[in-house]
Amino acid sequence: MTKTQARTTIMAIETSCDETAVAILADGKELLANLVSSQIKTHQQYGGVVPEIASRQHLEQVNRLIDLALKAAGLTFADLSAIAVTYGPGLVGALLVGVSTAKALAYSLNLPLLGINHIEGHIYANWLTNEKREFPLVCLIVSGGHTALVKLKGHGEYELLGETQDDAAGEAYDKVARAMGLGYPGGPLLDELARQGNEQAIPLPRAMLGENNYAFSFSGLKTAVLNYLNRAAQKEEEVKMADLAASFQASVVEVLVEKTMLAVKNEKVATVLLAGGVSANSRLRQEMQKRCAGEGIKLFYPPLEYCTDNAAMIACAGYYRYLKGDFAGWDLNAVPQLRLL
Repeated sequence: MTKTQARTTIMAIETSCDETAVAILADGKELLANLVSSQIKTHQQYGGVVPEIASRQHLEQVNRLIDLALKAAGLTFADLSAIAVTYGPGLVGALLVGVSTAKALAYSLNLPLLGINHIEGHIYANWLTNEKREFPLVCLIVSGGHTALVKLKGHGEYELLGETQDDAAGEAYDKVARAMGLGYPGGPLLDELARQGNEQAIPLPRAMLGENNYAFSFSGLKTAVLNYLNRAAQKEEEVKMADLAASFQASVVEVLVEKTMLAVKNEKVATVLLAGGVSANSRLRQEMQKRCAGEGIKLFYPPLEYCTDNAAMIACAGYYRYLKGDFAGWDLNAVPQLRLL
């Protein structure tokens, strides 16, 4: 099959944080290669991501993954239609590795360059399966750096409904997990521990719940957990960590679900998407599924392998930008504080 006969084939590069990822996607749906080199073990000893180390590891891995992706897909550079890359938000040094690599590739191959917002990529992880999604819809974005409700009116057409006023939900998970001594990455470890606990054992705040808006706040909840741990330490009282994890998680999830369902009602939509790393959370999926099923709302969330950072989602977002001819210029640069809107 020649390139002119064939599909729109996007190679994507993702290096925004601590995963080096390369994927090749054909026609927005056929995943030909999806490779991820994780740095979790490297950063575990530090209790979090060390930006300088992350950047160096991206440099060591990115070209190797590009070669492996082409081999896995059975393609050559001549078969590619465009190069997509995450240019923000994220760690500036990490982003620069991906952006500079993608620009060099696109320029040398005379291919269009597609600059992709990392958060938009998480949204488009929902399009990596073949189920039909109808616009308009509401997307709950929950990750380590972001918590927001966005209305999608069409591909690439976003309206920000509300976002966190302080900590993101994933950030609260990581900080609470660290305070509890669970290690890194905190979110999955806390989720697992919470399954063994009593979520009603410890009363914790649910900030901004009951307010007729889409704003979130998790710093007060995080502080309440830290204060609980400090008081217990001062009194030399034993803390049932499973109960604390379950109570914390129940508080976060209730706020996320209630705010999302408020948006569904007010915006008169019939479909909800979950996006971002925290969309892998078992309790969030369970509770959102229960509420959506009870109210006749369609719910979509990515397969677990596409919830964490990957390049397949970047390729998918790139495909829809490619169809619109929305190409980046050669002045594309890393934007660590990039916003979706």
